[in-house]
Amino acid sequence: MFDKDKIITLPMNALNEIPTPNADAKRITALRKKSGHVTGYQLSDGSILDKPEAVALAKHGGISGVGIANRKGNEYLKSIPDANENNNLSSLPSIT
Repeated sequence: MFDKDKIITLPMNALNEIPTPNADAKRITALRKKSGHVTGYQLSDGSILDKPEAVALAKHGGISGVGIANRKGNEYLKSIPDANENNNLSSLPSIT
Protein backbone atom coordinates (compact mmCIF):
# COMPACT_ATOMS: atom_id res chain seq x y z
CA MET A 1 0.00 0.00 0.00
CA PHE A 2 1.19 3.52 -0.87
CA ASP A 3 1.86 5.59 2.24
CA LYS A 4 2.30 9.21 1.14
CA ASP A 5 3.17 10.34 4.69
CA LYS A 6 6.14 7.95 4.89
CA ILE A 7 7.43 9.09 1.51
CA ILE A 8 7.38 12.71 2.67
CA THR A 9 8.62 12.08 6.23
CA LEU A 10 11.85 10.28 5.29
CA PRO A 11 13.28 13.06 3.07
CA MET A 12 12.01 15.65 5.55
CA ASN A 13 14.42 14.17 8.10
CA ALA A 14 17.32 15.17 5.82
CA LEU A 15 16.55 18.86 6.40
CA ASN A 16 18.29 20.58 9.30
CA GLU A 17 16.00 23.59 9.22
CA ILE A 18 12.74 24.58 7.52
CA PRO A 19 12.43 28.36 7.68
CA THR A 20 9.02 30.01 7.58
CA PRO A 21 8.85 32.10 4.41
CA ASN A 22 7.90 35.78 4.59
CA ALA A 23 4.83 37.01 2.71
CA ASP A 24 7.12 38.47 0.02
CA ALA A 25 9.45 35.45 -0.21
CA LYS A 26 10.89 34.67 -3.64
CA ARG A 27 10.85 31.28 -5.36
CA ILE A 28 13.82 29.57 -6.97
CA THR A 29 13.28 29.43 -10.73
CA ALA A 30 16.62 28.05 -11.99
CA LEU A 31 19.89 26.58 -10.77
CA ARG A 32 23.33 27.91 -11.58
CA LYS A 33 25.67 24.97 -12.10
CA LYS A 34 29.36 24.46 -12.76
CA SER A 35 30.62 21.00 -13.73
CA GLY A 36 27.25 19.55 -12.72
CA HIS A 37 27.32 21.02 -9.20
CA VAL A 38 24.89 23.69 -7.99
CA THR A 39 26.77 26.92 -7.29
CA GLY A 40 23.84 29.32 -7.08
CA TYR A 41 20.16 29.97 -7.60
CA GLN A 42 18.09 32.30 -9.76
CA LEU A 43 15.10 33.74 -7.93
CA SER A 44 11.66 34.72 -9.18
CA ASP A 45 12.70 38.40 -9.22
CA GLY A 46 15.56 37.57 -11.64
CA SER A 47 18.35 37.97 -9.10
CA ILE A 48 21.07 35.32 -8.93
CA LEU A 49 22.59 34.39 -5.58
CA ASP A 50 25.50 32.13 -4.84
CA LYS A 51 24.84 29.20 -2.54
CA PRO A 52 25.85 30.87 0.80
CA GLU A 53 23.82 34.01 -0.01
CA ALA A 54 20.75 31.93 -0.88
CA VAL A 55 21.06 29.85 2.29
CA ALA A 56 21.28 33.03 4.40
CA LEU A 57 18.25 34.54 2.63
CA ALA A 58 16.24 31.33 3.07
CA LYS A 59 17.09 31.25 6.79
CA HIS A 60 15.55 34.71 7.09
CA GLY A 61 12.37 33.70 5.26
CA GLY A 62 13.29 35.24 1.92
CA ILE A 63 12.91 32.06 -0.17
CA SER A 64 9.84 29.83 -0.13
CA GLY A 65 9.59 26.09 -0.67
CA VAL A 66 13.05 25.16 0.58
CA GLY A 67 14.75 23.85 3.68
CA ILE A 68 18.37 23.91 4.76
CA ALA A 69 20.39 20.72 4.56
CA ASN A 70 24.03 20.04 5.37
CA ARG A 71 26.52 17.79 3.62
CA LYS A 72 30.12 17.51 4.85
CA GLY A 73 29.80 20.79 6.72
CA ASN A 74 28.39 22.72 3.73
CA GLU A 75 24.86 24.09 3.91
CA TYR A 76 22.67 24.05 0.82
CA LEU A 77 19.02 24.43 -0.14
CA LYS A 78 16.77 21.46 -0.68
CA SER A 79 13.13 21.29 -1.77
CA ILE A 80 10.61 20.66 0.98
CA PRO A 81 9.16 17.20 0.19
CA ASP A 82 5.52 17.32 -0.86
CA ALA A 83 5.00 14.37 -3.27
CA ASN A 84 5.00 16.79 -6.26
CA GLU A 85 8.21 16.24 -8.22
CA ASN A 86 7.50 19.16 -10.56
CA ASN A 87 8.49 21.72 -7.92
CA ASN A 88 11.70 19.98 -6.82
CA LEU A 89 14.89 21.95 -7.31
CA SER A 90 16.27 19.07 -9.40
CA SER A 91 13.41 19.64 -11.88
CA LEU A 92 14.38 23.26 -12.51
CA PRO A 93 16.36 24.44 -15.54
CA SER A 94 20.05 25.26 -15.31
CA ILE A 95 21.58 28.61 -16.20
CA THR A 96 25.21 29.49 -16.81
